[in-house]
Amino acid sequence: MKEAEHQEDAIIANDLRKVFSEIIAVDSISFTVHKGEIFGFLGPNGAGKTTTARMLTGVMQPDSGSAAIFGHDIVSDPIRAKQRCGVVPETANAYTDISAWQNLMLMGELYGVPKHYAEERAASLLKALGLLERKDQKVQGFSKGMKQRLILAMALLHEPDLLFLDEPTSGLDVQSTHLITGMLRELNNTGTTIFLTTHNMDEANRLCDRVAIIRKGRIAAIDSPERLKMAIERLHTIEVSFDPAQTADDPTTLPGIKSARREGDKWVITTEDVDSTIHAITAYGAEQGVKIGMLRTLAPTLDEAFLRLTGADSA
Repeated sequence: MKEAEHQEDAIIANDLRKVFSEIIAVDSISFTVHKGEIFGFLGPNGAGKTTTARMLTGVMQPDSGSAAIFGHDIVSDPIRAKQRCGVVPETANAYTDISAWQNLMLMGELYGVPKHYAEERAASLLKALGLLERKDQKVQGFSKGMKQRLILAMALLHEPDLLFLDEPTSGLDVQSTHLITGMLRELNNTGTTIFLTTHNMDEANRLCDRVAIIRKGRIAAIDSPERLKMAIERLHTIEVSFDPAQTADDPTTLPGIKSARREGDKWVITTEDVDSTIHAITAYGAEQGVKIGMLRTLAPTLDEAFLRLTGADSA
């Protein structure tokens, strides 16, 4: 997105709650997914990601709270809500004793897609996902990556406005990962809203417009990946190399530096004040009579934000 204007939100969740026995899986969470964005839903195992997705897709009902898909309540108007969605679970759920083509035709019948259009759509999706030559083979002979690509094709057959994906590239080969992420970008560019649960921080950072981080059933933060990364408190890292590499002194004692260590021909420096430290490094080079061969600052990573916000990083 994209910060385009949107007429309606794809998902509006208000105080969703789900309890299993005495375990609170989802603890009264609220969030909105804007039409046309890729929304990442991140959290450690047991945080409530899958339970939330199952409530939103109608697999289970919330104990309290409400949610709507493009204005259709997931409890009182579930059929219309589901018609607007496609779902790609983490574990492929295609029928393995029939062919890929038969699986797709079955999905077409379930969603009421006219047969001639379902056939055209299926052929196009299978070609885009590298499965067209295997369309008449039984799914039981497919690799995990091929099954996951088929599940994506099945979820997209009826051209949903909103696509739910649960760990779509987990454990997949490079080719399948590339095909799936490429397809997601194309879908989003043409207006499909995507709700993505993933453990892959790099994937979320590259794909998502915004991410929500959930911890122990509660939302810890919602923002763009870049804002989340820059909001966390941390020491900044600077990498610098000098030419010639061997100098009379090392930069460890420069003002503002918290620590400095040698890695090969470069120094890795941590500081709380990037600007002052860079000026000090420049002055140091002039004093030592050496040139700066390389100098770069390292931005915070989404992994760091995730660990800090989920409490997994006690540093």
